[in-house]
Order: sequence, then C-alpha cells, then structure tokens
Amino acid sequence: MSTGKLTNAVNEYNKINIASGVEAADPHRLIQMLMHGALEKIAIAKGYLARGDISNKGVHISWAISIIEGLRASLNMDDGGEVAKNLEDMYEYMIRRLLRANLDNDLALLDEVSSLLLTIKSAWDGLPGIIKQGKEAAVDPKVSTVSER
Repeated sequence: MSTGKLTNAVNEYNKINIASGVEAADPHRLIQMLMHGALEKIAIAKGYLARGDISNKGVHISWAISIIEGLRASLNMDDGGEVAKNLEDMYEYMIRRLLRANLDNDLALLDEVSSLLLTIKSAWDGLPGIIKQGKEAAVDPKVSTVSER
C-alpha cells in the first residue's frame, strides 16, 4: 500500500472514530473533545512550522482558531455570568494570539495558547469529580470535599 493510500485510510478511520465519539458524547465530553482537537491542531502546526511548511502550518492554525471560535460560541452568556465572560475574553485572546503566531511564524505564541488552553481543559476535566463530590456531600453530610489531614 502506498504512503498516500495509507494516509487516506488513516484519515478515513479518524473521521469515523471521531464521528462515533461525537454521537455518543454528552455536552461536557463534546467540550473536552473540542479542546483536545484545538490542542492537537496547534501541536501539528508547530511541527509544520519547525519543518518550514508554512502552508500546512497556516491550515492547522486556522483549524485551531475555528475550534476555539466554536468553544467561544458555545458559551451560555445569559446563565454563565462572570465565568462565561472571562472564558469569552480568554478565547478571544487566544484567537488573536494564534492569528499573530500565524503571521509571524512564532512558535512561542503557539506554546502560549497551548498552555492557556491546557489550563482551561484541566479545570474542565476536573468538573465531573467536583460535581460528584457535591452530590455526595448533599446526600451524606459526612462526605467532605476537603481532605482532612
């Protein structure tokens, strides 16, 4: 099998795998998948930048921008209060930094956005545990969300 055919096969597999994951995902998981996708596109762009492939670098930065714009658009500004506003501001900042990284071929800016997105993703990833602890504490007041030493 030629490299081109193998690449096409892998791409098709990935499309099917992602589609089936999206169909089964709850809203929390969908946001995790979007964040992961943006981080992946930034990492791929960094690789292309390192190899001097400016065209593909731009494609993947644009893709990351689209994903982050989707995250921004998904915010519930009516119910989200200050948290939603802060996330909106952060997503807009990331988009501006990615645009600048693309224009200047700036690896440090790509790293900056990855770091910011990882921080948000880490907090998002921890939400189910925090929610579970809150529910357990509501059912059994002896359950503490703060570890005792």
